[in-house]
Amino acid sequence: MIYRSKAPLRIGLAGGGTDVSPYCDLYGGNILNASVSLYAYANIKTLAEKTLVFQGIDRGEEQTFPLEAATGGSTLPIDGKLDLLKGVYNRIKKDYSLPETGLQLSTFVDAPAGSGLGTSSTLVVAIVGAFAEMLRLPLGEYDIAHLAYDIERKDLQMAGGRQDQYAATFGGVNFMEFYADDRVIVNPLRIKQQHLFELENNLLLYYTSTSRESAKIIAKQSQNVTDKNAKSIEAMHQLKDQARMMKEALLKGRINEIGEILDFGFRQKQKMAEGISNSQIEEIYAQAKKAGATGGKISGAGGGGFMTFYCPDISKYKVMAALQQLGGYCKPYQFTSHGMTSWTM
Repeated sequence: MIYRSKAPLRIGLAGGGTDVSPYCDLYGGNILNASVSLYAYANIKTLAEKTLVFQGIDRGEEQTFPLEAATGGSTLPIDGKLDLLKGVYNRIKKDYSLPETGLQLSTFVDAPAGSGLGTSSTLVVAIVGAFAEMLRLPLGEYDIAHLAYDIERKDLQMAGGRQDQYAATFGGVNFMEFYADDRVIVNPLRIKQQHLFELENNLLLYYTSTSRESAKIIAKQSQNVTDKNAKSIEAMHQLKDQARMMKEALLKGRINEIGEILDFGFRQKQKMAEGISNSQIEEIYAQAKKAGATGGKISGAGGGGFMTFYCPDISKYKVMAALQQLGGYCKPYQFTSHGMTSWTM
């Protein structure tokens, strides 16, 4: 039997960073994001031999263990190689009854790690989904997203926020609220189809051809809140307001205001922590605006990866031409309405 799942990556549109502790625990956070047609895939195949095989196909990595390495109270080693795969296996084995059989867990992600589209968290959601399919676990969307968050942030001690797990699990365009004690509320937005098409048409996704280690940037951001850095905290308050502004513009069909809303957020996000922006990002942003974009943002924690730009009218073709001179490339996508999906073959 083969158990499969896929979960969509996401574009963050507003409020980025306000889903990170301790800010959201103290003040509450708001995020607006949209899932896109780039995916993380997970496949589990049962094996006759007593072997555990973990494959990150897009990374060209593989690890194999005897089944005995994970029997009783033993756990697979978290050693920097395919840790997301092994971390999910360890947690599922601990919380649920895995059959005493060998298996092959293979994964693939449509975007590189460190790209700012939530690749790591989305991959964890996909793997959890494949195991839930295999074991017929009665897990709802909130359950899967919270379990994925728990594995990545607590079991594996990987720094980050909360939006990615929920975006990957729920899919669609959502306004999310984050509070203390891991309380999350996902509000799906009923946006008119023509407005969503217009946003999709005008929003350009550009890969800078550089990745970044988000954990270091997020750690600085969290420390700024702990240290009561007024400039950083005020910037996060402004980004929370930006998410509400973005929600209103989308629901009321004021799509051409989105560039200015993104531009406002771009300037605020730079104040949250050192390393979010750099000279390369500033040059890319300046060239995009010169070519006709009215605003944009850095995806994820910042420092590199993908950027998005709002290009009104037909300006995206000039923006694409300008950006392609800077060493990166534009990535085609479509918005998706579905979240994590699993099935059996």
